[in-house]
Amino acid sequence: MIDFHAVMQRVKQILSLHYKKEKILDRDIADALELDPQYFAVIKRRKKIPYEAIAYFCKRYNISMNWILLEQNSPNLT
Repeated sequence: MIDFHAVMQRVKQILSLHYKKEKILDRDIADALELDPQYFAVIKRRKKIPYEAIAYFCKRYNISMNWILLEQNSPNLT
């Protein structure tokens, strides 16, 4: 089973590098995934991975979905 918190931790890593910020908030993750912050709070509580939003995030940041979801291979597509 894919762990919600591990996936979001990898999303935070990408955002931290991109924005050059140490502290990435849930609001930042929601914005990056183009999700409403209240909806993100609900899916976080339910530990429901937003696969479609993750797919678009990976495309936008040129990140491998295998790395985000399963921590396989390198984080970049290139």
